[in-house]
Amino acid sequence: MKKRLKKGVTALAVALAAFLPFVSAIPSANAETAELKLAATSRAALLMDCDTGAVIFEKNVSDHLPIASMVKIMTLGLCFDEIEKREIPLDTMVTASENAASMGGSQAFLDANADYRLDELLKSIVVASANDSCVAVAEYLYGSVDAFVAEMNNRAAEWGMTDTSFVNCTGLPKDGQYCCAKDVAVMFKKLIKHEKFFEYAGVWMYDFEHPDGRVTGLTNTNKLIKFYDGCDGGKTGYTDAARSCITVTAKRGDTRLVCVTIGAENSKTRNKEVSEMLNYGFSNYKTVRAVKCGDVMGNYDVTGGKTDCISVGAADDFSLFVKSGDKCEIELKPVIDGLKAPISAGDVVGKIIIEVNGEERGSVDAIALDGCEKKGYTQILEEFFENW
Repeated sequence: MKKRLKKGVTALAVALAAFLPFVSAIPSANAETAELKLAATSRAALLMDCDTGAVIFEKNVSDHLPIASMVKIMTLGLCFDEIEKREIPLDTMVTASENAASMGGSQAFLDANADYRLDELLKSIVVASANDSCVAVAEYLYGSVDAFVAEMNNRAAEWGMTDTSFVNCTGLPKDGQYCCAKDVAVMFKKLIKHEKFFEYAGVWMYDFEHPDGRVTGLTNTNKLIKFYDGCDGGKTGYTDAARSCITVTAKRGDTRLVCVTIGAENSKTRNKEVSEMLNYGFSNYKTVRAVKCGDVMGNYDVTGGKTDCISVGAADDFSLFVKSGDKCEIELKPVIDGLKAPISAGDVVGKIIIEVNGEERGSVDAIALDGCEKKGYTQILEEFFENW
C-alpha cells in the first residue's frame, strides 16, 4: 500500500511541478507599472487578482474620497446576503414608499405605494443604478433606510474597511460619506460571490415594467460589459464631487481581475484607463490553480474499516497569481493522519501543503472522497475464520 501511495503522490507532484511565473511582492509590481502612468487622471485606482488578492497596481488606495453610486456595491451585497440568509423569494412583492419614489438622480421612476417584484428592483439597481429601487429594498429588508445604513457600516467594520463611512444607501452626495479604493475592492469581492449579481450585470438594456403598464427603458451604466473582452460585471458612479468612478471585474481563462477607479475626469477617460489597467494585468499575469476542489491526492489505508482504503482529495481550490518571466516549481504535499473507520465522505482527514520553490505558500484541507464504515462483529469473525 505504501508503494502504491508513494507512486500516486509522486506522479501528482510531477504533473503539477512546472516552471511558472509567480508574483513574490506587491511593491515590485507597482515599481514596474509606475512608468506606464496607469490611471493618470484618476484620484485613486487599484488593480488586483480576485482569487488571491495580489495587487498589480495601486494609486492613493487609502485616500478618503466620495465614490458616488459605487456605494451601491455595499447596498447590493447586503441585499443579496439578507435575501439568501432569510430565504426570501425573489418574486416577493415590495411596496415602494413615497420616500423611495422621491429619490432623484438615476432611477427606475417607481410609483409611490405601488408593488414591484424584489428581483426587478435588484436588477434595476445593478443595471441602471436606480436610487429609488435602493431605498425601496432597504426599507423592505430593514424597515428604514437608517437601519439599513447602520448595517452597511457594521459590515464594513467586520470586513476591515477602516477608511469607509456610509450615510446613505444610494451614494447621492451627503456630508460624512466616503470610501477608498482598497475598501471598494473588499466589498466588491464580497458582492461578486453572488451569482445573481452576474446574471443582472450582463444585461445591456431592458424594459422595466410598472404595475399600471407604464414602461421605463433602462440601459446598463457599465459600458465595458459590451466593449471590453471578458468584462462581466461592475458598478459605476458619478457626482460633481466624486467625478467619474467605476469598479469592474473581467475574466479570461482562469484569471479574474478586479479594477477600481475613483475620480477620473469623465466616463470616456475612466473607461479608457480601466481598460489599460486590465490590459496590463492580463498581458503580464495569470492565475494558476495549484489544486482544485476534488482533485485526488491518492488512496490511503484505513484501520478497522469494511474497506482497506479510501480516496482522499482537496476540499477547496488554491490559486497562485503568476507573472510571466519568473520561474518557480509548484508541488503538493499531502499530510494525512492515520485513518480509522468509520469515516464519512467529506470528513477532514489532513491537509495538503502547497510549496513553491520549496517554500510553503499555503494549504487546503484534505477530505475523504469516499466513506468507510466500521467493521461489524460478523465481518470480524468471518475474517478471523478465513485466516485461521
